[in-house]
Amino acid sequence: MREAGRIVALTLLELKDNVRPGVSTGRLDAIAERLALAMGSVPAFKGYNGFPASVCASINDEVVHGIPSASRILEEGDIISLDFGVTYKGYIGDAAVTVGVGQISAEASRLLEVTTEALNQAIRQVKAGGHLSDVGHAVQEYAEANGFSVVRQYVGHGVGKKMHESPQVPNFGPPNLGPILRPGMVLAIEPMVNTGTEMTVVRDDNWTVVTQDGGLSAHFEHTVAVTEGEPEILTLP
Repeated sequence: MREAGRIVALTLLELKDNVRPGVSTGRLDAIAERLALAMGSVPAFKGYNGFPASVCASINDEVVHGIPSASRILEEGDIISLDFGVTYKGYIGDAAVTVGVGQISAEASRLLEVTTEALNQAIRQVKAGGHLSDVGHAVQEYAEANGFSVVRQYVGHGVGKKMHESPQVPNFGPPNLGPILRPGMVLAIEPMVNTGTEMTVVRDDNWTVVTQDGGLSAHFEHTVAVTEGEPEILTLP
């Protein structure tokens, strides 16, 4: 899983370097697939429940599951969430980043900063003997204290040999509830934070999730292992 995570992290770094005005999300998807295969892994999303691409590329008000396309061109001021996973020797790595395209607004920049830190706050709660709900509580507390809302309809998850394993990892809720975290558990923690309402709707393509009010949304994710000591982030390069 460390190697799967490393492949995901290196691929996301390359994608970030290619995010600029005029680039299509379809090109980003092709880059990700090429890199994953070159490093001995297989894109985990392609074909998963029928998803047609290797990367989920979600722009501006798109929360998650945006479908890449050669005709979807990035524009100055956009923000784009890039969610990517691979299977390596039967094990999954899964991570996401949200990136600004050129110069972005102060609101968008603040959203990215807060969502990044909400993920950091959540990861700090990943410790043996802690409660699963402490993770989501940390996300909600930080995001809402900074004036943003947390998506409730989509959550993080356990991850291992399958993309989505138990337990679900919400980004909200009270602390000190749910399963006890134990060494060896691996969680995909993925705050989805909006500038406006937390409510979402699914577009007609039956994949792309957007904010109900058209507000911006950011999405950051790491695959994190519970250890006897500090949490180990598996999706760092």
